[in-house]
Amino acid sequence: MMRNSDRTQPLKGRSAWLITDGKIGMDVQVRGVADALGLDYEIKHVAPCGLWRALAPWAPVAPRERFGQPGTPFAPPWPEVALATGRLSIPYIRAVGRRAGAKTYRVVLQDPKTSPAIADLIWVPEHDKRRGANVITTLTAAHSFSPERLVQLRAASGDILDLPPPRVAVVLGGPNSIYEFRGEDIDRLRLSLSAMSPHAGSFLITPSRRTPEALLAAVSQATDGKPRMLWDGSGDNPYGQFLASADVFVVTADSVNMVGEATATGQPVYVFEPTGGSAKFKRFHEALRRYGATRPLPVSCSQIATWTYAPLDSAREIAHEVEQRWLGRTAMPPMYGSSKS
Repeated sequence: MMRNSDRTQPLKGRSAWLITDGKIGMDVQVRGVADALGLDYEIKHVAPCGLWRALAPWAPVAPRERFGQPGTPFAPPWPEVALATGRLSIPYIRAVGRRAGAKTYRVVLQDPKTSPAIADLIWVPEHDKRRGANVITTLTAAHSFSPERLVQLRAASGDILDLPPPRVAVVLGGPNSIYEFRGEDIDRLRLSLSAMSPHAGSFLITPSRRTPEALLAAVSQATDGKPRMLWDGSGDNPYGQFLASADVFVVTADSVNMVGEATATGQPVYVFEPTGGSAKFKRFHEALRRYGATRPLPVSCSQIATWTYAPLDSAREIAHEVEQRWLGRTAMPPMYGSSKS
C-alpha cells in the first residue's frame, strides 16, 4: 500500500474547487481524493432549480447564476484543479472547462452520463460499465479514511478500546431505491446477530438517517446483554472511531460507501443483503467477495470467522492516477470545449 511519504505530491498545495450538490456521500468522495492529493480546496455546493435541475447533466448552468462573473461563487481566478461528482455538478464542471481551458485540470467522480470530453479524467467504480481512454476504475469509492487517519482515530477512541474483543461493528443503512428492508429481512438480521452474539466480545452499533426504527430495535434486541456502544443519534457520530477500533464488521448491502469504508480497514466484513438489489450492486458485491474483503452474513454462526486482505484505499489510488495524468497532460490531446460534452 502506497503511503504519502512514499511518493511525491506534485499537486500538493495547489488551488482546487470541489463541486457537489452538498450530499454527504458526494462530499466524502471528492474530499477524500482532494486530501490524498494535498490540494488547497474550496467546496462549492450547487443547487440548480426548475428546468435547469431537471435537465442536468445535459443543460448548461442557468444564465441567472452569471457563471464566471465577479461576485458569484464561480468567479475567477480559476483553480488549478476542479473535482466534481453527481449529475447536478456536471453543468458547472463543463462551464469551468469552457471558461478556464487548460488552466484547470478537471476530474469527475462517477459516470457523468455525458461525453468523456467533460473532464480530463473520469473515475467510475469497477462495477460501472463505463470505460474509455480517460476513464479509470477502482473496486470501491473514494473516502477520507486513509491509513493515517484510521491510526489517528484509533488513538482517539478512548473507552471504545476498553470493550472486550472481538469488537463487532454493526453499520446500518436502510431502504433506498435498490433495497427494501421488509419485516422478514429485519428478522433475518436479528437472527444472524443473535447467533453471532455468544462469540462476540462486544458490539459497536451505528445507524444512518435511513435506518428504520424497527431495524435498530431488532439489532438492539439481538445484542442485548453484551458490552456495547449504540449511537442513538445524539452528539457526534462515533462512526470513524468504530471503523478504526472494530475487529469485525457487519454492514448492510444498500450503501456502496459504507461497505467500501469498512474494507479500508483490512478487517473481515460481513455483508447483510436485504430484499432487492440490482445488476450494478451485484457486480459490486461480487467483486469485493472475489477480492477477499467481504463474505455474506450467515444466519447461523458457530464462530466468527477471520480473514485478511490488503486494505482498499481508493482515494489514494485515484489520486495517484490523477497525479500521473496531470504530469503527462502536455502529451495528451486537449479535451476542452467540445460541443458534445
